[in-house]
Amino acid sequence: MKKSFVYLLPVLMLISTRAMAQDPSVTNSGKAWASLWQQRAAEYKALCFQAYNIAKLRVDEAVKKHPKKPWAIVTDIDETLLDNSPYDAKRAMQNLDYTDETWKEWTDKAIADTVPGAPAFFKYAASKGVTIFYITNRNENERASTIKNLQLYGLPNADNAHLQLKTTASSKETRRLEVLKTHQILLLCGDNLPDFDLLYDNHPSEENRAAVTQRLKNEFGNRFIVLPNPSYGDFEGALFEFNYKLTNAQKDSVIRAKIKTDK
Repeated sequence: MKKSFVYLLPVLMLISTRAMAQDPSVTNSGKAWASLWQQRAAEYKALCFQAYNIAKLRVDEAVKKHPKKPWAIVTDIDETLLDNSPYDAKRAMQNLDYTDETWKEWTDKAIADTVPGAPAFFKYAASKGVTIFYITNRNENERASTIKNLQLYGLPNADNAHLQLKTTASSKETRRLEVLKTHQILLLCGDNLPDFDLLYDNHPSEENRAAVTQRLKNEFGNRFIVLPNPSYGDFEGALFEFNYKLTNAQKDSVIRAKIKTDK
């Protein structure tokens, strides 16, 4: 028994050393858990189905009316329609952050799965005569791969005419106004609050975001359909006061200072 332990001790020391060397930050281990929840939790799927079930009810109500302009739905893509958790998980497991270069490597593959309930809902809406517009902050050099990924699942209006990518600004308000020139917007679907209203633009503080959400509370579940995304978004930016130069260690300090824990 003692002899076996002597042989085992170097192995245990090696494992311990490797674990200490990796020492993942709170920030990235949190993102790993978020991706795991998105990929495996039935509760995540339930929330997505709930969102799109409500959206379907709103479509059924709207098509009974006859607006002057045809109905349209404006939807975000990432974490609203396409699931990018494999990218987030890989970066988190490597204790690395998002970069434009690695993100484009991922989107170039055009293999992202869909968010539960999304394809069925958008196909249903299209069958009722509703036009789908995809407004995303993906870059112009991702256009072809984005359309390819949407078409992989037979999504309606997955073409250049209905895909609006980021140009010079992240705000989606100008692009929403373009849709309003020809259509009546029935629903806005997204995972990040700037997907819905310009009041969330220009990097508002956590307090301002909360105040605007309280002000717009009656829109959620009616005109605004929100999908769960625990991995990234303006909630994270606001937490760090939109300082994108913070190191993981600095982010950890902010998290530890702001999170509520039992005393």
